Amino acid sequence: MMKKISSLALLLVCVALAACHKKNPESASASVVASEAASAVVAATPASTTPEVLTEEQEERKRKQELLDYSMMEDQNLNDAKGQWAASASASTYYGEGSKSTSNAPMNATGAPNGETWSNSQQDMGFDWLEVGYAKPTNATEVRVVFTGSHGVESVTKMELQDTDGKWNTVWSGVSDQKYERRGPRSWFVRKFDKTAYKVKAVKLTFANNVSRGYKEVDAVQIVGE
Repeated sequence: MMKKISSLALLLVCVALAACHKKNPESASASVVASEAASAVVAATPASTTPEVLTEEQEERKRKQELLDYSMMEDQNLNDAKGQWAASASASTYYGEGSKSTSNAPMNATGAPNGETWSNSQQDMGFDWLEVGYAKPTNATEVRVVFTGSHGVESVTKMELQDTDGKWNTVWSGVSDQKYERRGPRSWFVRKFDKTAYKVKAVKLTFANNVSRGYKEVDAVQIVGE
């Protein structure tokens, strides 16, 4: 009887050991999937992430191409047959206001760019606005604001258009996504929009002075339309 029990116990031990060494099909499948996923990631990884190093000659050519692109952009804007420069201007403030000097007065923002600018009286406090009028009201599709250097292009927060009945219509507001122009001496703040159903006779720009510290210097404001 004892011999039968010992044989049975030995058989159970062998079965248990065999079960321990048997592979789990689900675990094996998971391992295969993980291995395939890892291989896919490796295959999708670029062979090299080292940035391209340009030669001195290539750098110079790149610089000249950027200057040429800027010149072509500016020439196209300046000679746009549908463009019209402001004929009148007023502003919330201007630098030197109250003195005899008019070197920063609003009227400097009229006409084509000539280096003479309107400049506000605050560098980083509150808001300022510049309003310009046009001799010929037009159904507008675009407004282009010319700044000297980087002075103010990032601080424009709202653009409004006035119709011939005197009503103001906001066509854009928010944080400017246009940066200081490094390719040339002027920065262009450009906003395009659907053609207005009304005739536009004036444009009003609002500046948040602390968004871009420094005096805001606007050389010209061009409206585009028919």
